Amino acid sequence: MDVANPRTYQRATETATHIRSALPETLQNPKVAIVCGSGLGGLADTIEAEPKVELAYGDIPNFPRSTVQGHAGKFVFGLIGPQRLPVALLVGRAHFYEGHSMDLVTFATRVCKVLGIETMVVTNAAGGLNQDYAVGDIVCLNDHLNLPGMVGINPLRGPNVEEWGVRFPPLSDAYDLDLRRRAHRAWRKLGLDKQKRRIHEGVYAFVVGPTYETRAECRMLRTLGADVVGMSTVPEIVIARHSGMRVLAFSLVTNIAVLEAGPRGDDEAIQAMSKSELHVHLSKGKATHEEVLESGREAAKDVQALIKQVLSDYSQD
Repeated sequence: MDVANPRTYQRATETATHIRSALPETLQNPKVAIVCGSGLGGLADTIEAEPKVELAYGDIPNFPRSTVQGHAGKFVFGLIGPQRLPVALLVGRAHFYEGHSMDLVTFATRVCKVLGIETMVVTNAAGGLNQDYAVGDIVCLNDHLNLPGMVGINPLRGPNVEEWGVRFPPLSDAYDLDLRRRAHRAWRKLGLDKQKRRIHEGVYAFVVGPTYETRAECRMLRTLGADVVGMSTVPEIVIARHSGMRVLAFSLVTNIAVLEAGPRGDDEAIQAMSKSELHVHLSKGKATHEEVLESGREAAKDVQALIKQVLSDYSQD
Protein backbone atom coordinates (compact mmCIF):
# COMPACT_ATOMS: atom_id res chain seq x y z
CA MET A 1 0.00 0.00 0.00
CA ASP A 2 1.19 3.50 -0.85
CA VAL A 3 2.72 5.52 2.04
CA ALA A 4 3.69 9.19 2.05
CA ASN A 5 7.45 9.66 1.79
CA PRO A 6 8.98 11.72 4.66
CA ARG A 7 11.60 12.95 2.15
CA THR A 8 8.92 14.61 0.02
CA TYR A 9 9.54 17.98 1.69
CA GLN A 10 13.23 17.83 0.79
CA ARG A 11 12.51 16.72 -2.78
CA ALA A 12 9.83 19.39 -3.24
CA THR A 13 12.27 22.05 -2.01
CA GLU A 14 14.93 20.82 -4.45
CA THR A 15 12.42 20.94 -7.29
CA ALA A 16 11.15 24.42 -6.37
CA THR A 17 14.74 25.72 -6.25
CA HIS A 18 15.37 24.33 -9.73
CA ILE A 19 12.18 25.91 -11.08
CA ARG A 20 12.93 29.32 -9.58
CA SER A 21 16.37 29.30 -11.19
CA ALA A 22 14.67 29.07 -14.60
CA LEU A 23 12.29 31.99 -13.98
CA PRO A 24 12.76 35.75 -14.32
CA GLU A 25 12.31 37.68 -11.08
CA THR A 26 8.77 38.80 -12.02
CA LEU A 27 7.57 35.18 -12.09
CA GLN A 28 9.44 33.71 -9.14
CA ASN A 29 6.69 34.26 -6.56
CA PRO A 30 3.38 33.09 -8.06
CA LYS A 31 0.41 33.26 -5.69
CA VAL A 32 -2.05 31.16 -7.69
CA ALA A 33 -1.68 27.79 -9.42
CA ILE A 34 -4.13 26.46 -12.00
CA VAL A 35 -4.31 22.72 -12.70
CA CYS A 36 -5.53 22.10 -16.25
CA GLY A 37 -7.57 18.90 -16.66
CA SER A 38 -8.29 16.78 -19.74
CA GLY A 39 -9.04 18.97 -22.74
CA LEU A 40 -8.51 22.16 -20.72
CA GLY A 41 -4.85 22.80 -21.50
CA GLY A 42 -5.98 25.92 -23.36
CA LEU A 43 -6.16 27.61 -19.97
CA ALA A 44 -2.49 28.38 -20.56
CA ASP A 45 -3.69 30.85 -23.21
CA THR A 46 -5.24 33.03 -20.50
CA ILE A 47 -1.85 34.42 -19.45
CA GLU A 48 0.10 37.26 -21.04
CA ALA A 49 2.44 36.44 -23.90
CA GLU A 50 5.39 38.04 -22.09
CA PRO A 51 6.98 37.22 -19.76
CA LYS A 52 6.14 33.54 -20.08
CA VAL A 53 8.18 30.44 -19.25
CA GLU A 54 7.30 26.84 -20.10
CA LEU A 55 9.07 23.92 -18.43
CA ALA A 56 8.41 20.36 -19.60
CA TYR A 57 7.73 17.96 -16.74
CA GLY A 58 10.43 15.69 -18.09
CA ASP A 59 13.01 18.45 -17.55
CA ILE A 60 12.03 19.13 -13.93
CA PRO A 61 13.82 17.08 -11.24
CA ASN A 62 11.60 14.64 -9.28
CA PHE A 63 8.52 15.50 -11.38
CA PRO A 64 6.17 12.76 -12.62
CA ARG A 65 5.38 12.60 -16.30
CA SER A 66 1.79 12.43 -17.54
CA THR A 67 1.12 9.77 -20.15
CA VAL A 68 -2.51 10.65 -20.88
CA GLN A 69 -3.73 12.04 -24.20
CA GLY A 70 -4.86 15.65 -23.71
CA HIS A 71 -2.30 16.32 -20.96
CA ALA A 72 0.65 18.22 -22.44
CA GLY A 73 2.85 17.75 -19.38
CA LYS A 74 4.36 21.16 -18.74
CA PHE A 75 4.62 23.84 -16.05
CA VAL A 76 3.78 27.31 -17.42
CA PHE A 77 4.53 30.54 -15.58
CA GLY A 78 3.22 33.97 -16.51
CA LEU A 79 1.02 36.94 -15.61
CA ILE A 80 -2.78 37.04 -15.81
CA GLY A 81 -5.40 39.79 -15.81
CA PRO A 82 -5.16 43.58 -15.68
CA GLN A 83 -3.36 43.37 -12.33
CA ARG A 84 -0.75 41.06 -13.95
CA LEU A 85 -1.05 38.49 -11.20
CA PRO A 86 1.84 35.95 -11.25
CA VAL A 87 0.43 32.46 -11.81
CA ALA A 88 1.66 28.92 -12.40
CA LEU A 89 -0.24 26.53 -14.64
CA LEU A 90 0.12 22.76 -14.48
CA VAL A 91 -0.86 21.71 -17.99
CA GLY A 92 -1.57 18.04 -17.36
CA ARG A 93 -1.33 15.99 -14.19
CA ALA A 94 -0.16 12.58 -13.00
CA HIS A 95 -2.91 10.07 -12.19
CA PHE A 96 -2.90 7.18 -9.76
CA TYR A 97 -4.17 4.84 -12.48
CA GLU A 98 -1.02 5.49 -14.52
CA GLY A 99 0.93 3.53 -11.94
CA HIS A 100 2.32 6.48 -9.99
CA SER A 101 2.36 6.36 -6.20
CA MET A 102 -0.11 8.67 -4.46
CA ASP A 103 2.92 10.57 -3.15
CA LEU A 104 4.03 11.25 -6.73
CA VAL A 105 0.50 12.04 -7.92
CA THR A 106 0.37 14.92 -5.42
CA PHE A 107 4.02 15.97 -5.68
CA ALA A 108 3.27 18.93 -7.97
CA THR A 109 0.87 20.31 -5.35
CA ARG A 110 3.61 20.09 -2.73
CA VAL A 111 5.99 21.95 -5.04
CA CYS A 112 3.36 24.66 -5.49
CA LYS A 113 3.29 25.15 -1.73
CA VAL A 114 7.07 25.54 -1.56
CA LEU A 115 6.90 28.04 -4.43
CA GLY A 116 4.63 30.20 -2.29
CA ILE A 117 1.30 29.37 -3.91
CA GLU A 118 -1.60 30.49 -1.72
CA THR A 119 -4.55 29.44 -3.89
CA MET A 120 -5.11 26.40 -6.11
CA VAL A 121 -7.63 26.46 -8.95
CA VAL A 122 -8.17 22.85 -10.00
CA THR A 123 -10.06 21.76 -13.11
CA ASN A 124 -11.08 18.37 -14.46
CA ALA A 125 -13.28 16.61 -16.97
CA ALA A 126 -15.99 14.55 -15.28
CA GLY A 127 -19.00 12.39 -15.95
CA GLY A 128 -22.35 13.85 -14.98
CA LEU A 129 -24.29 11.75 -12.47
CA ASN A 130 -26.86 14.46 -11.76
CA GLN A 131 -29.43 14.05 -14.51
CA ASP A 132 -30.21 17.79 -14.38
CA TYR A 133 -26.75 18.47 -15.82
CA ALA A 134 -25.99 18.65 -19.53
CA VAL A 135 -22.82 17.96 -21.49
CA GLY A 136 -20.76 21.17 -21.47
CA ASP A 137 -22.08 22.43 -18.14
CA ILE A 138 -19.58 23.54 -15.50
CA VAL A 139 -19.76 22.42 -11.88
CA CYS A 140 -18.15 24.48 -9.13
CA LEU A 141 -17.28 21.83 -6.56
CA ASN A 142 -18.44 22.32 -2.98
CA ASP A 143 -17.63 18.87 -1.57
CA HIS A 144 -16.28 15.47 -2.54
CA LEU A 145 -16.45 11.73 -1.93
CA ASN A 146 -12.95 10.28 -1.62
CA LEU A 147 -13.78 6.61 -2.14
CA PRO A 148 -10.16 5.39 -2.45
CA GLY A 149 -9.24 7.44 0.61
CA MET A 150 -11.90 5.70 2.65
CA VAL A 151 -10.21 2.35 2.04
CA GLY A 152 -6.65 3.48 2.67
CA ILE A 153 -5.46 5.07 -0.59
CA ASN A 154 -4.99 8.51 0.95
CA PRO A 155 -2.07 10.82 0.07
CA LEU A 156 -1.60 11.59 3.78
CA ARG A 157 -1.21 7.96 4.80
CA GLY A 158 2.11 7.44 6.58
CA PRO A 159 4.26 9.66 8.82
CA ASN A 160 3.04 13.26 9.04
CA VAL A 161 5.54 15.97 8.14
CA GLU A 162 4.87 18.96 10.38
CA GLU A 163 6.42 21.36 7.83
CA TRP A 164 3.43 20.59 5.62
CA GLY A 165 0.56 20.61 8.09
CA VAL A 166 -1.24 18.96 11.00
CA ARG A 167 -1.74 15.22 11.39
CA PHE A 168 -5.54 15.37 11.13
CA PRO A 169 -6.56 18.17 8.75
CA PRO A 170 -10.28 18.98 8.53
CA LEU A 171 -11.90 18.92 5.08
CA SER A 172 -15.39 20.21 5.88
CA ASP A 173 -14.22 23.57 4.49
CA ALA A 174 -12.11 22.16 1.67
CA TYR A 175 -13.76 24.21 -1.09
CA ASP A 176 -13.35 27.90 -0.29
CA LEU A 177 -16.75 29.58 0.06
CA ASP A 178 -15.50 33.07 -0.81
CA LEU A 179 -13.90 31.80 -4.02
CA ARG A 180 -17.07 29.93 -4.94
CA ARG A 181 -19.06 33.11 -4.42
CA ARG A 182 -16.64 34.95 -6.69
CA ALA A 183 -17.05 32.28 -9.36
CA HIS A 184 -20.82 32.77 -9.52
CA ARG A 185 -20.40 36.55 -9.59
CA ALA A 186 -17.86 36.25 -12.41
CA TRP A 187 -20.23 34.00 -14.38
CA ARG A 188 -22.90 36.70 -14.27
CA LYS A 189 -20.42 39.53 -14.82
CA LEU A 190 -19.28 37.90 -18.05
CA GLY A 191 -22.87 37.42 -19.18
CA LEU A 192 -22.43 33.64 -19.30
CA ASP A 193 -25.76 33.23 -17.52
CA LYS A 194 -27.46 34.38 -20.74
CA GLN A 195 -26.33 31.33 -22.72
CA LYS A 196 -27.28 27.65 -22.85
CA ARG A 197 -24.28 26.41 -20.83
CA ARG A 198 -24.99 26.46 -17.08
CA ILE A 199 -22.90 26.59 -13.93
CA HIS A 200 -23.85 24.45 -10.94
CA GLU A 201 -22.48 23.61 -7.52
CA GLY A 202 -22.04 19.96 -6.72
CA VAL A 203 -20.22 17.02 -5.18
CA TYR A 204 -17.35 15.24 -6.96
CA ALA A 205 -16.78 11.52 -6.50
CA PHE A 206 -13.16 10.45 -6.86
CA VAL A 207 -12.57 6.95 -8.23
CA VAL A 208 -9.26 5.45 -9.31
CA GLY A 209 -10.03 4.42 -12.90
CA PRO A 210 -8.92 3.98 -15.62
CA THR A 211 -12.17 2.16 -16.44
CA TYR A 212 -15.26 4.28 -16.72
CA GLU A 213 -17.96 3.40 -14.21
CA THR A 214 -20.55 0.68 -14.71
CA ARG A 215 -24.25 1.50 -14.60
CA ALA A 216 -24.55 -0.01 -11.12
CA GLU A 217 -21.57 2.01 -9.89
CA CYS A 218 -23.10 5.19 -11.30
CA ARG A 219 -26.36 4.51 -9.46
CA MET A 220 -24.44 3.83 -6.24
CA LEU A 221 -22.45 7.07 -6.51
CA ARG A 222 -25.57 9.09 -7.24
CA THR A 223 -27.31 7.50 -4.24
CA LEU A 224 -24.32 8.50 -2.10
CA GLY A 225 -24.82 12.12 -3.14
CA ALA A 226 -22.31 12.59 -5.96
CA ASP A 227 -23.17 14.92 -8.83
CA VAL A 228 -20.09 14.23 -10.98
CA VAL A 229 -17.44 11.50 -11.05
CA GLY A 230 -13.82 11.49 -12.15
CA MET A 231 -10.33 10.06 -11.68
CA SER A 232 -8.35 13.01 -10.29
CA THR A 233 -8.51 16.25 -8.30
CA VAL A 234 -9.33 14.97 -4.80
CA PRO A 235 -5.76 13.89 -3.91
CA GLU A 236 -4.59 17.37 -4.97
CA ILE A 237 -7.32 18.97 -2.86
CA VAL A 238 -6.33 16.92 0.20
CA ILE A 239 -2.69 17.98 -0.12
CA ALA A 240 -3.53 21.61 -0.86
CA ARG A 241 -5.70 21.87 2.25
CA HIS A 242 -3.14 20.00 4.35
CA SER A 243 -0.65 22.67 3.25
CA GLY A 244 -2.98 25.55 4.07
CA MET A 245 -3.82 26.59 0.52
CA ARG A 246 -7.23 27.87 -0.54
CA VAL A 247 -9.04 25.79 -3.15
CA LEU A 248 -11.42 26.52 -6.02
CA ALA A 249 -12.34 23.57 -8.24
CA PHE A 250 -14.35 23.15 -11.44
CA SER A 251 -15.57 20.06 -13.25
CA LEU A 252 -16.49 20.21 -16.92
CA VAL A 253 -19.32 17.76 -17.63
CA THR A 254 -18.16 15.81 -20.67
CA ASN A 255 -20.75 13.03 -20.69
CA ILE A 256 -23.90 12.08 -18.83
CA ALA A 257 -23.66 8.80 -16.96
CA VAL A 258 -26.18 6.06 -17.70
CA LEU A 259 -28.06 5.32 -14.49
CA GLU A 260 -30.73 2.91 -15.66
CA ALA A 261 -30.00 -0.79 -15.41
CA GLY A 262 -28.57 -2.47 -18.47
CA PRO A 263 -30.67 -4.59 -20.80
CA ARG A 264 -31.36 -8.17 -19.74
CA GLY A 265 -30.42 -11.07 -22.01
CA ASP A 266 -33.79 -12.75 -21.40
CA ASP A 267 -35.80 -9.71 -22.51
CA GLU A 268 -38.00 -10.59 -25.51
CA ALA A 269 -37.04 -7.43 -27.40
CA ILE A 270 -33.36 -8.19 -26.86
CA GLN A 271 -33.85 -11.79 -28.00
CA ALA A 272 -35.20 -10.51 -31.31
CA MET A 273 -32.29 -8.12 -32.05
CA SER A 274 -29.42 -8.79 -34.45
CA LYS A 275 -25.81 -8.55 -33.20
CA SER A 276 -25.40 -5.09 -34.73
CA GLU A 277 -28.62 -3.90 -33.08
CA LEU A 278 -27.41 -5.27 -29.74
CA HIS A 279 -24.16 -3.31 -30.07
CA VAL A 280 -26.00 -0.05 -30.82
CA HIS A 281 -28.44 -0.61 -27.96
CA LEU A 282 -25.73 -1.30 -25.39
CA SER A 283 -23.49 1.57 -26.57
CA LYS A 284 -26.02 4.28 -25.71
CA GLY A 285 -24.41 6.67 -23.22
CA LYS A 286 -21.02 4.91 -23.24
CA ALA A 287 -18.22 7.35 -22.39
CA THR A 288 -15.05 7.65 -24.46
CA HIS A 289 -11.87 9.67 -23.91
CA GLU A 290 -12.31 11.29 -27.33
CA GLU A 291 -15.71 12.55 -26.18
CA VAL A 292 -14.08 14.01 -23.07
CA LEU A 293 -11.49 15.91 -25.11
CA GLU A 294 -14.06 17.20 -27.61
CA SER A 295 -16.34 18.52 -24.85
CA GLY A 296 -13.32 20.20 -23.32
CA ARG A 297 -12.52 21.99 -26.57
CA GLU A 298 -16.07 23.26 -26.94
CA ALA A 299 -16.32 24.64 -23.39
CA ALA A 300 -12.71 25.78 -23.03
CA LYS A 301 -13.35 29.42 -23.87
CA ASP A 302 -16.01 29.81 -21.18
CA VAL A 303 -13.86 28.04 -18.57
CA GLN A 304 -10.89 30.23 -19.49
CA ALA A 305 -12.92 33.42 -19.31
CA LEU A 306 -14.45 32.40 -15.97
CA ILE A 307 -11.15 31.60 -14.27
CA LYS A 308 -9.47 34.70 -15.68
CA GLN A 309 -12.31 36.88 -14.36
CA VAL A 310 -12.23 35.25 -10.92
CA LEU A 311 -8.48 35.79 -10.65
CA SER A 312 -8.71 39.36 -11.97
CA ASP A 313 -11.27 40.22 -9.30
CA TYR A 314 -9.28 38.26 -6.70
CA SER A 315 -6.07 40.20 -7.41
CA GLN A 316 -7.80 43.55 -6.95
CA ASP A 317 -8.58 42.90 -3.27
